Amino acid sequence: MPKAKSVTKEANDGSAKNVGYSRVLLKVSGEALMGDQAYGINQEAVSRIAGEIADAVTAGVQLSLVIGGGNIFRGLSAAEQGMDRATADYMGMLATVMNALAMQNALENMGVETRVQSAIPMMSVCEPYIRRRAIRHMERGRTVIFAAGTGNPFFTTDTGAALRAAEMSCDALLKGTQVDGVYSADPKKDPTATRYDRLSYHDVLARDLRVMDASAVSMMRDNEIPVIVFSIHETGRLREVLAGKGICTIIDAPE
Repeated sequence: MPKAKSVTKEANDGSAKNVGYSRVLLKVSGEALMGDQAYGINQEAVSRIAGEIADAVTAGVQLSLVIGGGNIFRGLSAAEQGMDRATADYMGMLATVMNALAMQNALENMGVETRVQSAIPMMSVCEPYIRRRAIRHMERGRTVIFAAGTGNPFFTTDTGAALRAAEMSCDALLKGTQVDGVYSADPKKDPTATRYDRLSYHDVLARDLRVMDASAVSMMRDNEIPVIVFSIHETGRLREVLAGKGICTIIDAPE
């Protein structure tokens, strides 16, 4: 694994539990919240992911979260059908706020203190995004969910996640996907696709692997923040990846 700060936290039996990163941002697609539904929010799926996050927080990780909105509304798809792109993107941002509130509710039901911060101010339902406040929340053991992307149209939630990871000085950006890493092609469509254990930022951009959009990958490269891609659907995989183990693809600078 890439070099990172080591964190220990005393377990109930007095032993020390060791994790590989002290502060991370987890990016999850909105589709991950659908479960086996075709649309919307599946509470069972939300609770399962919340359980993974709660386990990481219990281990001592300062964790922030960005959730996409594709389970409710995809701005790019609407724009392709004739809707004004800026309007469609703003609608997509609102979908991410809905997902953030659903995840906040699930986490707090598990005893994880959580704050939602939106890049589009909506004081009645969540906090506005304030960088120093978000950092202080994490320092106090709270999970922070960043909603509404960057607050601007024409930017994806991947770019929003990369921006927040850089602003929070995260040790890594973790991307929980539908598959267990980065492949040369979609493994669901191409059974011969090759899974990569490690890639450089340049590899991802040059091969157009599209695990994240180019601006997000470039931002991670410029800030020297590794991207770790893993399956969010595998129980316990988040904790394994945080400990420097587990099946994943690491995207970082070549040694």
